[in-house]
Amino acid sequence: MRNFTYIRFNKAPVSFFLHKKTVRLTIGLLLASFLSLLVSAALGDMRISPVNVIRTLVGGGTEEYKLIINTLRLPRIIAAFLVGASLAVAGAILQGIIRNPLASPDIIGITSGASVAAVAFISYLSSTLSIVWLPVAAMVGAGITSILIYFLAWKKGVTPIRLVLIGIGINFLLASITKVMLVMNPITTASQAYVWLTGTVYGTDWKMVWTIVPWVSVFIPLSFLFARNVNVLQLGDDIAKGVGSAAQRQRFVLLMISVALAGAAVSVGGAISFVGLIAPHMTRKLVGPAFGGVLPIAALIGGLMVVLADTVARTAFLPYDIPVGVFTAGIGAPFFIFLLYRNRNA
Repeated sequence: MRNFTYIRFNKAPVSFFLHKKTVRLTIGLLLASFLSLLVSAALGDMRISPVNVIRTLVGGGTEEYKLIINTLRLPRIIAAFLVGASLAVAGAILQGIIRNPLASPDIIGITSGASVAAVAFISYLSSTLSIVWLPVAAMVGAGITSILIYFLAWKKGVTPIRLVLIGIGINFLLASITKVMLVMNPITTASQAYVWLTGTVYGTDWKMVWTIVPWVSVFIPLSFLFARNVNVLQLGDDIAKGVGSAAQRQRFVLLMISVALAGAAVSVGGAISFVGLIAPHMTRKLVGPAFGGVLPIAALIGGLMVVLADTVARTAFLPYDIPVGVFTAGIGAPFFIFLLYRNRNA
């Protein structure tokens, strides 16, 4: 127990243990996230020194710097971080409740549901409805798809393996529907939809940031509260029931939390791939399998990953602004292959 710190609130019936390594990693990742914010805000068509970035962030700086940093770059950076954190936590929850390290929102169909709804909106409704309704369409698509997957997987309860297999099948079906819509639409509409499908936070403003903030501020803390339920579910349904856990109800609640986070992330950042798969794996290597430590570290790693990927995406090939999903896929695909190769030799 020397590696843990015990915290108890005298005025509330709340107490918990904190792993000292997790606390140190959290502090380190928070500092790294702040440094990445400064670096990302400083880089671009016009390079700004970190000193001027800090001065602008605290209310100083010239009007030009305020426009570039506060209006153009900062909303994009914050949105990238929140999108990455949401996808990472959603992926960690799915891997926990399904007991499969290869589960993530983009593999079991949640992202595909959001993508179908978004592409349908861009193709058929964007001429009559404002683009601000695109996030709503993506969230609705993710929600309907998750309920469909859960309904089809139900057979006297939902088992992890049925949830995965049904999810993969729905994923391929929805991907095919998306491709049909892209082929049948004019090239301009298809190009707009394809950029969204690749994953991008280009053109993000404060309105888009405030679209995702309520979801993150509610559902990530909720995921922390339900972390111990994930620990129990990982032992298997029989053991979970034996210790008095309502396995089916808890799995459904946790799945809905994951869907809410993934849908909010996809609605703002598009179909950014592999973040929900990689970040939880990296986290477990650092802090172990206990979800009390996995979720906050995964959130910080996922947010940091997307911020750094987006910084490279918009600065490495100036004047071109590459979708961030290209870089997350470029990192994720080799990692995925390495993971499969390693498991084969295990």
